[in-house]
Amino acid sequence: MGDLKSASHHPAFGGISGWPEDDHAAAFRAYLRTCQAGVLDELPAGSLLRDAACALSPKIGPAAARAFFEEHFTPQGHAATDPPGFVTAYYEPELRGSRTKSAHFPVPIYGRPDDLVTTIGETERARYNGSVTGFRRMADGDVPYHTRAEIEAGALARRGLELLYTDDPVDFYFMQVQGSGLVHLDDGSSVRLTYAGKNGHPYTSIARVLVERNALRREEIGMETVKAWLKADDERGREVMQRNESYVFFHELPKDQARDGPLGADGVVLTPGRSLAVDPTYIPLGSPVFVTVPGLAGEDGRIFRRLMIAQDVGSAIGGPRRGDLFIGTGEAAGALAGQVRHEARFHVLAPKR
Repeated sequence: MGDLKSASHHPAFGGISGWPEDDHAAAFRAYLRTCQAGVLDELPAGSLLRDAACALSPKIGPAAARAFFEEHFTPQGHAATDPPGFVTAYYEPELRGSRTKSAHFPVPIYGRPDDLVTTIGETERARYNGSVTGFRRMADGDVPYHTRAEIEAGALARRGLELLYTDDPVDFYFMQVQGSGLVHLDDGSSVRLTYAGKNGHPYTSIARVLVERNALRREEIGMETVKAWLKADDERGREVMQRNESYVFFHELPKDQARDGPLGADGVVLTPGRSLAVDPTYIPLGSPVFVTVPGLAGEDGRIFRRLMIAQDVGSAIGGPRRGDLFIGTGEAAGALAGQVRHEARFHVLAPKR
């Protein structure tokens, strides 16, 4: 497997600006979570990459981690003359909730209905976002599953699907967009909810709806400004949110799973600042991806250049040069995530044969 005690200097990585300065040990710890979730099990039996990754300690240092990536991967990036890619960011929101419906907690959070039939795999959501992929089996044939408006009007009521109740429909909407949430209950406990499926209707960006209606200018768009606009008038906000017919269902994580953080695709625990949502049609899940965002500064004030791991997907994350950076949990992470809309370049690290 080579000497992992000191960083090697493979020429293939010489063209990646910022590669030597990154914290490769932090990236390796995120990569190891992919290994622990079994994603690398899809590699052939006896695969050197799988065996090497899963055998190493998460406590290896930056030099050894860098050597691991340089020895087992080859960077593949689009040419400098190609159009740049684009990154946004996402986070895990925190909500208030209760296990009992009341005037203070009227908004239901539903688990996945047993009559929902989807025609695609969950990791293919971006690829088929323009089509209806969720149905109900009826005697005279399949019909599209209930839309957001129909569900909010009571289409799933009294079926025992309510996991929790929350107090704010706008905050709940954004939890659906993000795909997970940490809910602080009125009894003092907290539960972590994770994505369990969607109704199969195409995802529509309500930010784009607001711009098209001239309700907000494009340069004003950000998570906080959109939230404020929706909350300023309940009826107006509900109508706009229902323009997005997609509706996400959740699953409550057991406590032993919930303590480490939110889950991405394939059950991988997400790592703030190191997990990346991608379109797996183009970037396989589990791939290390070096992301360069010239217009975004990292914690050190320098240009964001970082090795991340493809560990999640999203309906709006489509194409070979599109990524969504996972920032973390809570209000501060959400404020930062809402500001990320930048051109970017990606170097995907492909396993050596």
